[in-house]
Amino acid sequence: MTDLTALKYTAEHEWVALDGDVATVGITEYAADKLGDVVFVELPAVGSSVTAATVVGEIESTKSVGELYAPVTGEVLEVNDAVVDDPSLVNADPFGAGWLVKITVDPASLDGLMDRDAYISLTGGAE
Repeated sequence: MTDLTALKYTAEHEWVALDGDVATVGITEYAADKLGDVVFVELPAVGSSVTAATVVGEIESTKSVGELYAPVTGEVLEVNDAVVDDPSLVNADPFGAGWLVKITVDPASLDGLMDRDAYISLTGGAE
């Protein structure tokens, strides 16, 4: 199980796990629940540059279409092809197998993101 208190969060409901200078990004369980059953995921290309707070992908569900925002600025190192092939992983394991992209970043760029307590306050107490 991922230590949710070690993650950083965005107001757009993305989570970020930092390992050295690699940020793994996914959407939170709260976001996955609000979307409903995810049926399609579009992710940025490996090697592309992304800028924090800009749209870099799309997540479609049976209820709506959501945009995936880059929580940090950097270069896309890896995408989760398993999620592209089986989008339901986003709902089944949003903090694990449902991760979306890995981005090479400057670790200091995470300083502006929320901690777990701030994120729970944002969502009105929802995990």
